[in-house]
Amino acid sequence: MSQAQVSEAGHSASVSLAEKAYQILVRKITRLELAPGALLAEKVLMADLGIGRTPIREALQRLAIEGLVSHLPNRGMFVAEVSATSVQQIYEFRGLIEGFTAKLAATRGSEKEIAELYRLHSQLAQATAENDIDHYVSLDYRFHQLLARASRNSYLEEVVPRIFNQHLRLWFYIAKKTGDWHGTAHAHDEMTDSVVNAISRRQPEAAEAAMKDYISRRHRDMKDLL
Repeated sequence: MSQAQVSEAGHSASVSLAEKAYQILVRKITRLELAPGALLAEKVLMADLGIGRTPIREALQRLAIEGLVSHLPNRGMFVAEVSATSVQQIYEFRGLIEGFTAKLAATRGSEKEIAELYRLHSQLAQATAENDIDHYVSLDYRFHQLLARASRNSYLEEVVPRIFNQHLRLWFYIAKKTGDWHGTAHAHDEMTDSVVNAISRRQPEAAEAAMKDYISRRHRDMKDLL
């Protein structure tokens, strides 16, 4: 094996470990296993995850870009706090971005994509009924990802999945505080039903309004819990 091949293999391994570290940390953060404000010490993470310093750092940098991790000079990396200000900004941004995404999907989405949105909506409801939260989260990600793809806007396709983890953490925050993830899921399922029905009828304003209304209601729920 040439030196170049060795170097490439080493880089691929590093990327793979960084992705593994990211997936583990994003799960712990969004599910509040790592609480808001928790210190993310590299040595502790290296020992807990069994992953080296460089992949850990790459994962933390990625999480910082997503707004899930904060870097405080001379203090270190911390899980981002859930504050009234940050929550307001997140929901304002989501309302604009995801509302517009649903609006575009209503005019640009294909019939195949609409059928898939209906299928995912049905599966979300089934996962709720079966108390399968892991499957629910996976389906929810696919729903929002498909909605972004149906918008036929590459910038939205990039942004919507990136803000999903912010949405997911607040979703778990509400579910944990209320002690009822099923109620939180049912409210989300009502949104997917309204949005998909509007998209299938090619009603962009109705699709946008349904998405914005859901996000506004989640914001009100968070205000009551903070």
